[in-house]
Amino acid sequence: MNWPEIINLPKIIDKRGNLSFFEHPKQLPFAIARTYWIYDVPGGEMRGSHAFKEQQEFIVALSGSFDVVLNDGIKEEKFSLNRSYYGLYVPKMYWRRMENFSTNSLALVVSDKKFDAGDYIRDFEEFKKLKHGTQNSF
Repeated sequence: MNWPEIINLPKIIDKRGNLSFFEHPKQLPFAIARTYWIYDVPGGEMRGSHAFKEQQEFIVALSGSFDVVLNDGIKEEKFSLNRSYYGLYVPKMYWRRMENFSTNSLALVVSDKKFDAGDYIRDFEEFKKLKHGTQNSF
């Protein structure tokens, strides 16, 4: 996969409580190397505002809601995440920011790479220069 995509996860419904999961390669297009979560985001704050040269991610709203805004260097698209039985696949080389966090929201992020500060692109103009001509828009 080279484009962002909402991936629906299995949902096992049970009167004692529902269960969802993801595995590679059934739901995820990559093996997981790192897991982290974002929580207690103050009202009005944003997270992200960067791209990755190589890292891919899968983002799930385990609780609450938030928006993930992706930019391919040409156009922008917003994905609203608000259920724990689907998530957003984010390929490498997409500028992303997370915003509009609801109270008590919990974002789970899994990626195919361990943390590497050198993989981050934190300047949008640099991102557009690196991206230009390497991939079409959405």
